Amino acid sequence: MTSAGRRRGLVRPYVITDGRAHPTRNTLDLVTLVIAARGETGGLSPEKRRVMELCRGGALSLAEVAGHLRIPVSVTKVLLSDLVDSGHIVTRSPIPSAELPEPAILQEVLDGLRARL
Repeated sequence: MTSAGRRRGLVRPYVITDGRAHPTRNTLDLVTLVIAARGETGGLSPEKRRVMELCRGGALSLAEVAGHLRIPVSVTKVLLSDLVDSGHIVTRSPIPSAELPEPAILQEVLDGLRARL
């Protein structure tokens, strides 16, 4: 293991989030897409700079960002909320709500599948 890898493992989640346990936005979930919006990273923590580097290549889901950073999803949500608040990233739902089928249609499909079993 490299010294950088050892150091990363020693950083506690509350240090990464400046002691906060909850994101400022409750709309983030595992499949929320993250896209870099601004180029400058001056003044950002190393973890936030890494998020920016990851998202410059294209949209990534919150789960992918957490995996690349090797930090818990809850910590990633706090970091992403901060970056949205500062205008560094934008987030998108992978499926716009206007494109979701009506619940009644989904129920009919489910009933039809159950009837075939």
